[in-house]
This record gives sequence, C-alpha cells and structure tokens, in this order.
Amino acid sequence: MKNTDIDIKAVDPSRILNLNVGVLGHVDSGKTSLVKTLSTLLSTASLDKSSQSRQRGITLDLGFSAFLMPLPPAVKSQQELAKNYDFLQVTLVDCPGHASLIRTIIGGAQIIDMVLLVVDATKGIQTQTAECLVIAEMTTKNLIIVLNKIDLFSDAERNQKLTQVESKIRAALRNSRFVNAPMVGVSACVGGEKVAAVGKDVGNAAHGPHTMNVSGLIDLLHEKIQPPKRDQISKDHFHFAIDHCFPIKGKGTVITGTCLSGSIKANDTIEFPTLSLQRKVKSMQMFRRDVFEVKQGDRAGLCVANLDSKLMERGIAASVDSVKLLTGAIAVIKKVRYFRQTLNSGSKFHISVGHTTVMATVTFFGAQELLERRLHRNNINNGSGPNETLESSQHDSPEYRSGLGENADVAGLPRLTFDFEEDFLQQDGYIEKIQDEDFAENNSEDVPLHWAIIDFQTPVYCPINSLIIGSRLDTDIQANTCRLAFSGRLIEKFNVGKDMHKIRFYTRKERAGTVDRLGEPHKRNDDGKVVRYEVFGCDLFRKETNMNDFVGLHLQTERGDIGVIQSSFGTSGKFRMHFPAGTTVRNGEKLFLRFKRYANDPDKKICQDSVLPSVRPGTKIEAEPKKDKKKKGGANVSNIPIQNLNVSQEPIQGKISNTKGEPMENGLYQVVIVEGFFTPEIDIRQKVGMKVQLKGKSVEGSIVGSFGKAGKCKVEFPGGISKEMVGSNVILGDKS
Repeated sequence: MKNTDIDIKAVDPSRILNLNVGVLGHVDSGKTSLVKTLSTLLSTASLDKSSQSRQRGITLDLGFSAFLMPLPPAVKSQQELAKNYDFLQVTLVDCPGHASLIRTIIGGAQIIDMVLLVVDATKGIQTQTAECLVIAEMTTKNLIIVLNKIDLFSDAERNQKLTQVESKIRAALRNSRFVNAPMVGVSACVGGEKVAAVGKDVGNAAHGPHTMNVSGLIDLLHEKIQPPKRDQISKDHFHFAIDHCFPIKGKGTVITGTCLSGSIKANDTIEFPTLSLQRKVKSMQMFRRDVFEVKQGDRAGLCVANLDSKLMERGIAASVDSVKLLTGAIAVIKKVRYFRQTLNSGSKFHISVGHTTVMATVTFFGAQELLERRLHRNNINNGSGPNETLESSQHDSPEYRSGLGENADVAGLPRLTFDFEEDFLQQDGYIEKIQDEDFAENNSEDVPLHWAIIDFQTPVYCPINSLIIGSRLDTDIQANTCRLAFSGRLIEKFNVGKDMHKIRFYTRKERAGTVDRLGEPHKRNDDGKVVRYEVFGCDLFRKETNMNDFVGLHLQTERGDIGVIQSSFGTSGKFRMHFPAGTTVRNGEKLFLRFKRYANDPDKKICQDSVLPSVRPGTKIEAEPKKDKKKKGGANVSNIPIQNLNVSQEPIQGKISNTKGEPMENGLYQVVIVEGFFTPEIDIRQKVGMKVQLKGKSVEGSIVGSFGKAGKCKVEFPGGISKEMVGSNVILGDKS
C-alpha cells in the first residue's frame, strides 16, 4: 500500500495538486462507508453531516473529503507537474445514490476528473448503477469499479463469487468505453476513516463488518490516476461552482465549491450573477487550511463579507462580467444510446448545467449538415491538404473555455462554431440513424451529432462551452429505464423570440414533368455522343401558369443531366429547356424540378443549389434524304423536319394520351390519340399512313389524321387496345 500517512500541516498547500474523484453508485452500495474509510481530510460538507441524512440513513447531498498520496507515476511523468507539485490530494465527491436525487448526482459528476463506481458485490449492476455509468461516460475517461461488501461472501467462496460478479459486469459494459475498466474488491468499514492514513487494514469482526483490501484500492488508484487536464490558468476567467453556503459569526459568509476555470486570490472581487452582487474575497481555505490562491480543479471555501447566506445555496461565482444570463442557446448534442424514447422537436426536457437544472424546450436539427462537415474534415485530415479541425480560434478566448476536465470533450462533443449562413434541412426530431457508408465506417457508435436550440423556461447563468445534460426526470423511478436523454455543449447564445428567423431552415420539394419532344440532334465534340441541347417538356405546369416565374430554374433528367427553363412553349403549359452540356434524354422520360423552400421566407421563394454544367458544344447532324422514289403529290423529303428522320437509329417516341370514340364489341378501342411525335407546325396530313408500334410489344397501328393544333395525331390499331394502355409509350416508324 502506498504511504498516505502524510503530515498535512507540514506541506506547503501550493505544492499540492488536487484531483476530484466522484464516488457514484446505487443507493446502499456503501459509497459513504468507503469515503469514510479513505478520508483523512474532512470538509464542512462531508460524511452525511445533515441531520436529515442521518435520520434517513442515506446520502441526500454532495459530500466532500480528501486524502493525500505521493505523486502517481502518470503525474510524475509530466515534467511540468513533477516540477510544481510534491503531493496529490484526492478529493472525494460523495454523490447520492437514490433515483430521486439524480439532479444532485448530475451536478456532482460535472465537477470531477475521474470516477469510483461502487457496486454492491452481492447484487451487481442495479438501476442507478447504470445511470451512474451513463453520467460517467459523459464526464470522464477514467473509471475504477469498486466491488464493495465482499466480506458478505464466505472465505471459501469469495474468490469464485468475485470472479462471477466481475464477469457479469464486464458483459454489461461490453458496449461502453469502460469495458476494460479495472476492478477491485473491498469491504468498507463505517468509522474506519484512518485506514488510508495509517497504511493498513483495520477493523474488528466482533464490533461490526471489518475492512478488507482498502490498501489494494489505494494502490490501484495510485497506479491508474491520470494527470488532471487543466487550462492555462492565467488566461481564463474565474468560474466557481458553489454547492454550499453558510455564515460564520464574526467572519462573514463562506461559499464552498469547486473552481472550474481560472484562479482567484484574496482581496480579488468576484461576482454572484444570479444575485447581481459583487463582493471582495476576504480569505480562502482548502480543507481547513489557509491558502493564498485557488485555481482550476481546487475544492475550496471562500469567505466574503456582506452576503446573506440564505440567498445562495447552489450557484456560481465568477470574474466580474464574465458570465452572462442565457434565455436560450444553440448546442451541439448527442443522444444517450440507452435512452429508449424518441427525441421530438418541441419537447420539454430537464437541462442540467453544473448544479442548476431547469426545464427547456428543445428543437433538433442539422444532423446531415454536421455529418457532411465531419466527413469533409476527415477527408482533409486524411489527405495531403492542411490539417483542419472543427475547432475555432474563438474557443481560445476565456469566455469560451470553462469546464473541469474538459467534460464536453469527453462526452464526444466537438468544439464547433455555428454558421448562421448555413442552410439546415428541417427535422421533426432527432434522427437515430443516417444512411451513409462513410459515417458508418468512421463512427463505431453510429450515433449522429445534432444541433439543438435550447429555450430555457428559466434563464440560467453559465459560460458558453459548458457541458449540459438533458433528461426526463419526471419518468417514474420504478420504471427501470434510463432517464438521461442526451449530452450537449453550449455553442452560441440564442434568443428564441428574437433570433429564430436567422436560422435558415428549409424543406425539400420536388415536382415531376415529362419530356414531350426532343430538339435537333447534335454530335458532341468531346465524346462523339448524339445529344440534344434543346428539349421540350410538359405535365409540370398548368396552362394558366405564369411561366415568367419559372424561367431560369434548373430541371434534372432521370439520367442526372441538368438543364434550364428558357421559355414557355405554346399555350398548354409546355416549356422549352436548354442543356448546356447536352442530354441523352428520350421522349416520355421524367423531368424533375427540385428546390428548397425556407421556413422563415414570407415570400416562399423557390431556391435551388444545383449548378449548370459547363458548355460542351456539338455539331448539328444534318438530315439524310431517304432513297425511296418520290411519289406524285408526295412531300419532298428535304422539307421533312430532321427530328422525323431516322438519324443515328434513334426512334421517335410518343405517348398515348387518350382513347377516341366508342369501344368495339370486344371492349377494345380502335382509335387513340398520341402526343409527342410532332410539333404544332408539322402538317400531320403528310404523315398519314406512318406506322406506330407499342413500345416493347408487337401491336402495330398507323396514323390516320391529326387531332387538334398541338401536334397530336389519331392512330388506328386494327385489333384495338385496352383503356389501360393510356399513358404507354409508342414508337413512330416509316410509312407502310
């Protein structure tokens, strides 16, 4: 066992590095007994000192105590830390275990560097054990599992029972980051506070359960403790999480808590934002020892004058004007994978920031945009370009750094900037899965990040970049379900009432039309393909539509070619398109008008982000006259439009738009109306007799006359066709 019998009075407080260790676990797992066993330094709030805790026999509030040990190997390996410190002070944060006190547990977990998860070895993982694991995953990477009450196993069965318990816990942790967390079996003794100090196990079986293997726990702590992550103190604003406040007669009012960032010295002025008060610090203590300075990570008591202790129980103290009131915020959030309910936009959640928990309405968005942003970053980092990250230089300023142990980083929440010029697809709620192969390959948890708008029902004081935890604390505590919904990082101050119009929410829209006729064929110069640069469409607009509103919009073919609407064509809602790179689209194929509509746009304008391709010129294919002899009175082949000639063996297609006349005795129709073969200026009388065949079938007919003035024609099928064939494609052939 590492020697922890250190004379605290002989140690210079400035040579002591503080590490905050949260003690979490299910109610009655023996957390407070373990803390008593380990502690040699007690604060004013420790070991269930409140009368209510003693009456009920359970921990109701956060308790703080500590012990000293030599610098662990991992800390000694850090040259700067080894130079500045001689000892490590392990501050134990004893959190309640009862389900109804989850707010207090969450608050305590946000001021810690590592966790001791206490498990009753006779019961294994229980409901609150699981919730404590979720909280630990959000707040730390370092966890030790303490299997308590091993004295309840008989000597003969103890090793076997411990092996079984450890195996079950490992199985339960297989999907968490703590699957390989170290475990140690102990038996904590109430009243055994000096075990850590004297360096040996004590206890008398005749006077109650004896202490076992506490020395093994301390040795494991010494081996596994990692250097606490601390910011550059001189650059940070002071931010102090207050957990207790009480008066001392003749001295003033003492506030106790944990320094989350920055530092403070005696005679410095601090602000209590919730009270709109500023007070000067008279003196400071750490576990009843006077100190000259309190810095990030320290557990301390600050004495101030002229402060009514009844006005402050929990809250914050900070550098003057460094913490602003937030009525709302934009956060980047990540769902807890054990939370079974769906996260719907507009729902209310309990939002915990430090020791404060308030109700808030949450709107989720930006899943796809954040995914594309992350993939873009990964592509840059994996390529030869400069190594860019999602972090912004603004987070180097003091107001953007606050949080002990970088909790939001640990929770997998990157430091981002929010761009109000970015477009965001409107979502109904949190998207559980995004179908993207790159995302699945690069993210084993497959839980997408989201933006969220947090609208606090009660404004809160907290710095930007703080870790938040969203939960449903009104869930029945007997339901045996996880109440923690998501974790988040506050990114941007946001007033929902004034700023909502700034976010560019949009919905995707799509309309479909049909290719009605093809323009003249061209042979594209760069690849020799036969393409059309001009295409005529229909079925997209009504005849009364003002086409001027749509000129300039982009359309896309089924093949992905992009063209632009140039003008209307005729008076029946048809339109003319131009494809700069040409298109191989065919008659009857679909045309798509895809666009965005912004939720906050009062004019509901059509917006597109597609880009026209570069011009790919081609040479017009001239018509080749047919070799058939001319018939008297027949049309001169040179006058027949090129689109009606057999050019490059590309058939001319049309579509059956309706039937004509009454059905025959067999129920079939002999005459149908076909559109798409000809333009209005073509004299269809000259086309009478040309063959028409149902596409893909052997059914043939012939043109028998025109129909109307829009280029439609009447086609007779001697055997007749059914009404169901309306809309089918047909192919124009030669004359019989």
